[in-house]
Amino acid sequence: MHLVILSPEKELFSGTVKSVKVPGASGSFEMLENHAPIVSSLEEGEVRIIKENNEKMTLQVEGGFVEILNNEVSLLVTGVKA
Repeated sequence: MHLVILSPEKELFSGTVKSVKVPGASGSFEMLENHAPIVSSLEEGEVRIIKENNEKMTLQVEGGFVEILNNEVSLLVTGVKA
């Protein structure tokens, strides 16, 4: 599935991934290929990504929204902590 992570300043990531775990408003959840369509707000917390080559990546986000539709994941974050 394809993931794009955008902040107000720039594109933070774009690429093919195996999974994405996000800090949803009602608790964290993971999205895998062929996940049902969803839109959710995000809380402050950690986004965990497993890339296509099994490389792991994490980001500390301040909040935002996530949408998945047809294996396209869009993560719109208000900010990222260093």
